[in-house]
Amino acid sequence: MRAAVLQLNAQGMSSTKLYNYVRIAHKQGVKVLLLGEYILNPFFKELQSMSQAMIKEQSHQQSEILKELSTTYNMTIVAPLILEKKKKLYKTIAKFAPSSTSYYQQQLLINYSHWNEEKFFDNEVKPLESPFIFNIHGFKFALMNGFELHFDEVFSKLSSKNIDCILLPSVSTFDSFERWKSLICSRAFTHNCYILRANRIGEYQDKDSVWKFYGDSLLASPNGEVVEHLGNREELMVVDMDHSEAVHARRFWGFKEAITKRHTKELHT
Repeated sequence: MRAAVLQLNAQGMSSTKLYNYVRIAHKQGVKVLLLGEYILNPFFKELQSMSQAMIKEQSHQQSEILKELSTTYNMTIVAPLILEKKKKLYKTIAKFAPSSTSYYQQQLLINYSHWNEEKFFDNEVKPLESPFIFNIHGFKFALMNGFELHFDEVFSKLSSKNIDCILLPSVSTFDSFERWKSLICSRAFTHNCYILRANRIGEYQDKDSVWKFYGDSLLASPNGEVVEHLGNREELMVVDMDHSEAVHARRFWGFKEAITKRHTKELHT
């Protein structure tokens, strides 16, 4: 499966770069293209000073562009998107496929005092469900927001799904470079699947400091190793993933088999 990460800053109402990069990805045989968080919309702290009408218009315009590109180039494009419904704002990940569009509403949002998306957005707080799963030519993907990667409970919903690759858009900043790389590789290894992470670039200036979004988009293998990664500039990363590698890793390490044996034994006692 050939996929790609498009590492960009927020694009606002512009679409030129999206058109150019999707054409390039298509020429290289890419079937799935992943964008980082707050590419189609500004960073959430900037959204706080925008009207809902402007946010809605911006999201609608970018959605129409990506729907067109997906259909024209027969490519699935995955990108976080802010949706406005009945005067409420929802943080989602959109999947633009050639024949349909689907949305995964982020289930766990950052809620720290300096970065409180949970308070700003209207995503429902409810029992966790499985992340969104889809299949392309026998290769199984799951969508997960970067923050959700921290939670074992989210992964428990995927434990029986035999996911080949988790698509992970993020907006990491500050001094979290090594921590994120370690977390991604650990999750890829313990669940024996690829993790393709798209992290945005650029910066946000508040009263006291500059929030620098450092990129480092990467692909981790089912054995927990970094296969490819980008720097901190605007770039397109094209990667190849093999379903058989994920299957082999699951069989070789046997993590799932060890748990399944014990569950089966519990059912018969």
